[in-house]
Amino acid sequence: MSLNPRLVKESFSLVEPVAAKATAYFYGRLFAENPHLRSMFPPAMNVQRDRLFSALTRIVWSLDSPDGMAAHLGQLGRDHRKYGVVAEHYTAVGNALLATIRRFAADVWNDEIEAAWVAAYSAAANLMIGSAESDSGVSPAWWLAEVVDHELRHRDIAVITLRPTQRLPYTPGQYVTVQTARWPRVWRTFSIANAPRPDNMIKLHVRSVPGGWVSTTLIRHTRIGDTLMLGPPMGSMTPREHSPRDVLCVAGGTGLAPLKAIVESIIASGRRPNIHLLYGARTSGELYDLPDLIRMQSSFPWLRVLPVVSDEPGYEGMRGHLPEVTQRFHSWSEHDVYVCGPSSMVNETVRRLQSDGVPPARIHRDAVHGER
Repeated sequence: MSLNPRLVKESFSLVEPVAAKATAYFYGRLFAENPHLRSMFPPAMNVQRDRLFSALTRIVWSLDSPDGMAAHLGQLGRDHRKYGVVAEHYTAVGNALLATIRRFAADVWNDEIEAAWVAAYSAAANLMIGSAESDSGVSPAWWLAEVVDHELRHRDIAVITLRPTQRLPYTPGQYVTVQTARWPRVWRTFSIANAPRPDNMIKLHVRSVPGGWVSTTLIRHTRIGDTLMLGPPMGSMTPREHSPRDVLCVAGGTGLAPLKAIVESIIASGRRPNIHLLYGARTSGELYDLPDLIRMQSSFPWLRVLPVVSDEPGYEGMRGHLPEVTQRFHSWSEHDVYVCGPSSMVNETVRRLQSDGVPPARIHRDAVHGER
């Protein structure tokens, strides 16, 4: 069977408008046919449902880009090891997925579309299984990490320093999933906020979000000496090595974390591009890492840090919303651009940059940021 991205995308477009019903049906079908799998998932499934459909959407719409899809699926396969996923689980998931698409795309369903979905899922599953198997003899399924520092920078924001018990190989700009002892089987994503260090320690910038089980635990109930579990590093928003271009970073809130790691890595590389870092928050009190950024700026004169505040009329510095602020400067069309923060801010910033002539290939964004 050969891949037919067109048939997969056309049928999937009928499922997207009813995503909530489709994901509920998928998990109902999966657990009804495989009740032993329920224990592998968190008690509350709302976040898991969102993640499933987000992952499926990304895979479907990247079928025309096999290299990018292969890299993403390879990361997913390695990440699934921390749940105890083995090859036969992919068969159960595939059966439930096919039944779901068949049900919600019933108006157009035929043997040709079914064959296209079987081919697409088989290719994706084989990539994930192969990646997990090749990784199993090289890296652990998860890492234990000791909390060695916990700084409450704002009532809802903390900078947490971790020391993994084994070397954690990652690339600046990547993120890890985190599990706390308080919430077993509940994993949430947080970006690593520093470039790799000889002492193997990493920093996480954590904002507590309403209803956020893990983020609230990390802010309110985590202490020095506690142990966390980390999944393997993921993400493709990494610095462009050997690029001759200057750099623009646009960071909203704790979206600063991966961009700070990228800036650190550029400085350490010995390159000397001009770097503009637009760092935005609602109030000046939420510019939680500004003192450290100013120290970085003082030691690296090619870095310019520009704090931006949106909701504090008395603020004496630059005011406004980040997407609009990017348009107050000269053209960024010859820059490498990195954007991270709340999804609405990221989407609008990317839209404005593209309309101002920045080629899409030079805009790098984090597909996953913060707790979901």
